[in-house]
Amino acid sequence: MTITRLVFAGEAIVDLVMRVPGLPPRGGDLLASSSSVEVGGGFNVMAAAARQGMRVDYAGGHGTGPYGSLVRAALAAEGIGILRSPDSAADTGFDVALVEPDGERTFVSSVGAETHPGGWAAVRAVPGDAVYVSGYGLVPPDAGLGEWAAALARGVLLFADPGPLVADIPAAVLDRVLARCDWWSCNRREAGLLTGADDPAAAARRLLDRTGRAGAGVIVRTGPDGCVLASRDEVVTVPAPAVEVADTTGAGDTHAGVFLAGLAAGLAPPAAARRANAAAALAVTRHGPATAPGRGELDEFLACGRSTGHDLRTRRCPGHVLRGPRHR
Repeated sequence: MTITRLVFAGEAIVDLVMRVPGLPPRGGDLLASSSSVEVGGGFNVMAAAARQGMRVDYAGGHGTGPYGSLVRAALAAEGIGILRSPDSAADTGFDVALVEPDGERTFVSSVGAETHPGGWAAVRAVPGDAVYVSGYGLVPPDAGLGEWAAALARGVLLFADPGPLVADIPAAVLDRVLARCDWWSCNRREAGLLTGADDPAAAARRLLDRTGRAGAGVIVRTGPDGCVLASRDEVVTVPAPAVEVADTTGAGDTHAGVFLAGLAAGLAPPAAARRANAAAALAVTRHGPATAPGRGELDEFLACGRSTGHDLRTRRCPGHVLRGPRHR
């Protein structure tokens, strides 16, 4: 299937990022070592794909307040198009992201214009488009995203990621989207919640059985180990480079965006997954949500490691400096 554009049917929001020594106890208080205001959420996926040279359009909602303005400025800076007009009744939503010293992050979100009902009927995806659907848009209140995604025209590739709210997606909506999926992508925890399987390969097989498309595939991301890639023909483990982690925010989003850009560039799924693993590894060496590398930098990183699975924590490529503050 030829892919010419990514239509992102998810939510771009604002991250209020705080780096903390640990999560506070109930009723407690602590001081952040640093903080920043970033555009994140679905923006991470779009930026990752756009930095690989893919055409990207944002189909989600956005508001008219200060957060909406931040989102639109970030999209414009990446060359990402906008398919909807601003919502005059609300601002874009935001989250508070608490990042611990080991890079793990915890989110608390406040939704806004990006979740308001309506608008999907006016978004037209055509053959040659890849549509990304986020699980955040599939939880109640139902904004019609699941129905819209399930009815996408033949020739439109549907890529869905349930996200951390996977357990809150109504079964009927989940089944409808899974049945239409060309690619289903989730992390190991989410795959376990969906299937009851602890082993990511077993979970991938069970998820594949729930998809209804002949050429469908499933990705189960396994963090520093890379990912499991399942198709009707085989289930393979694709390893990732070992890096020193600074911040895991947006790693899965980077993976999705770069994987889709790889498919659009004509790569076979295992090659696209290797590229996505390397991009996610680079992203977690840096602080912040939208830290996906550009195409040239990723090419150089892959050339340095020769193949994913190498430990690059103590290596430097000649003439190439990794920009992660904790990467050595």
